[in-house]
Amino acid sequence: MTAQNQPWQGKFEPLDNLIQPANTYRTASGAPGKAYWQQQANYKIKATLDEKNNILSGEETITYINNSPDILNYVWIQLEQNVNKKENESFGDFNNSLIDSITTRQMQLLTRAKDFPAGYTIKHVKDNSDNHLKHIINNTMMKVTLNTPLNPGESTNISISWSYPITDRSMFLLSREGYEYFPEDDNTVYLIAHWFPRMAVYNDTEGWQNKQFQRLGEFALEFGNYEVEISVPEDHIIASTGSLQNHNQVLSKTQIKRFEEAKSSYNKPIQIITKEEAEANEKTKATKLKTWKFSATNVRDFAFASSRKFMWDAQAVNLPTNTVMAMSYYPKEGLPVWQEESTKAVIQALEVYSEATFDYPYPVAISVNTSNVGMEFPMISFNGGRPKNGKISDFQKQNMIRVIIHEVGHNWFPMIVSSDERKWMWMDEGLNTFLDQRTVAERYPNFDYVTPKNIVPFMDGDKNILRPIMTTSDSELFSQFGNNFYNKPTVGLQMLRNSIIGKELFDEAFKEYANRWKFKHPNPSDLFRTLSDATAADIDWFVRGWFFTTDHVDMELSNVRWFKVDEENTNIEDKLLKYQTKINTKTKGSQANAKDFSNGPEIITMTDTPDSHYGGFLSRINEKDMRKSLSGKNLYELTIKNLGGLVMPVTIEWNFTDGTSEIETLPAQIWRFDEYQVTKTFIKNKEVSSINLDPNFEFADVNMTNNSFPKTEIPSEFEQFKKKN
Repeated sequence: MTAQNQPWQGKFEPLDNLIQPANTYRTASGAPGKAYWQQQANYKIKATLDEKNNILSGEETITYINNSPDILNYVWIQLEQNVNKKENESFGDFNNSLIDSITTRQMQLLTRAKDFPAGYTIKHVKDNSDNHLKHIINNTMMKVTLNTPLNPGESTNISISWSYPITDRSMFLLSREGYEYFPEDDNTVYLIAHWFPRMAVYNDTEGWQNKQFQRLGEFALEFGNYEVEISVPEDHIIASTGSLQNHNQVLSKTQIKRFEEAKSSYNKPIQIITKEEAEANEKTKATKLKTWKFSATNVRDFAFASSRKFMWDAQAVNLPTNTVMAMSYYPKEGLPVWQEESTKAVIQALEVYSEATFDYPYPVAISVNTSNVGMEFPMISFNGGRPKNGKISDFQKQNMIRVIIHEVGHNWFPMIVSSDERKWMWMDEGLNTFLDQRTVAERYPNFDYVTPKNIVPFMDGDKNILRPIMTTSDSELFSQFGNNFYNKPTVGLQMLRNSIIGKELFDEAFKEYANRWKFKHPNPSDLFRTLSDATAADIDWFVRGWFFTTDHVDMELSNVRWFKVDEENTNIEDKLLKYQTKINTKTKGSQANAKDFSNGPEIITMTDTPDSHYGGFLSRINEKDMRKSLSGKNLYELTIKNLGGLVMPVTIEWNFTDGTSEIETLPAQIWRFDEYQVTKTFIKNKEVSSINLDPNFEFADVNMTNNSFPKTEIPSEFEQFKKKN
């Protein structure tokens, strides 16, 4: 099938029919409109940790402010702990199959043969006047009918009393929260997250965001102010979202003195709780409780960690508009690498992300050591990476540092630029991975990091199971969400920055998006429009292909022809020689099928232009000067095919017979008139020895064997292995 009779796919058509239309809430430029609104939810919470029974109980009052133009008769509240009930789907059964040999833990993850209590007990839901509110629980969502309709501009208080059993993190695959038990010293580290009933988002694009929590798609949350009191055993240390309000009641004089010292320590962390002190603390088992009080302003969530095992270090970070305390909490099992690297990694993230977007606005940024995974919340993250007997491989160490940078980076996306994780995981994971890879590249240059080459195996995968990036979070295959929601968006942004838009313009546009939407709720359309608006670059073709399809890049340099122009007015001997060259070329056959340049150039006879070809123009080209300008020049006609379906700019490396080379790039718009094949002609002063497409591997081309002329054989992985060994 030739390019001319293949179907037109509209690869350069505007995105208008694929994204939400602009309106008074969200403008066509990608900025919030003058009528933009969002709700606010403020929380006052008192919670108690029952260490003996692993139960968390609490009472909260939500002040819900209706900034929408709508009258609300009911509200939706998220109850994520209900996802841990046995009847709910689990990460552990994603492969859904038994094999003839299976570990007890695998069997538990697959079948939950050993059951344990989970989910909320809701004791009451009341209004401002202490009257009960009708409420119906639908799995992880609770509908609360208001006794009085909530009008625009008004607020209401909803008081909820609740409790739930804290889950054992080892019982769930990729568990984000719960407790970790340490048998050796009979102690526990509690990572407490999505722990209190939280308001669902009500917005201008879909009304209530009340999709059920199914673990993979995370959270959509409203911003608000928090006052939180947490009662824990008096020998516990808490790491938390927010600012500690009662240092004198919960910290020793020594700890307070060290913390004050850390506020002016910009070069190294200060150890607030040492290894020796933490080990001594492990041996106590206090039964009395101590209440820690925290305050947080303009956050969308609140999380904390609590244990008597914690060591604690802190260092001040001086940003242009804010001073932040970078802190790490870890048990002795994290030594020595956590003491050496954790707070340092937090600082790298704070500095690079602040420069790329906006200064980190909160007072603290905390990294807490966990046994596995990484999970983010405002001002605090739970990060995997733990040595064994004090030793850790270079690979594991690199991975630990990457995880810390990534999870701290989530403070920007989505904790501040607050996209809907439950619907579009890629909007926070992809943008955050793009910046965490930039942080690694700048601050840890010896580490590996994601490049277009990393995404090739995924892009070249089975199209029957591949899904576009624009797939809702819980609909992606578990085996593919890492590539599709993390790496593919990252590579796409790298292409825009490095190869399509340019670093300076792209960086300004990315910063514009972050600042337009900080402390707000952007959608994909707001991102796409802002990147175009702030760069004057038509990127609809890129967004359409990269985000909305599963096409891949496979450019083929299918044909190369070499020409020289026959020059008139030369001496008779030269003319005869050139004529003979022309005859010889024709005798050998058209170079359309040549495999290299050994046949020499084809000859073009350039004739004078008839007057009729000028139409009404009276001026004429100087024929003699035109021939003179082409004297000795080489003309190369390249035919390039788009086999993968994904249009991209075409970068061409020209290698010359004198050993020099040059690179030039054709914009993606060359594919507008024929989405399958283009032919372009180039003039070169020098003779070419070879030509390569995408020489620096900028565009994730899945097949580099068809990118060169003469064709270059790329050795197989087995052949490369044999040569290496």
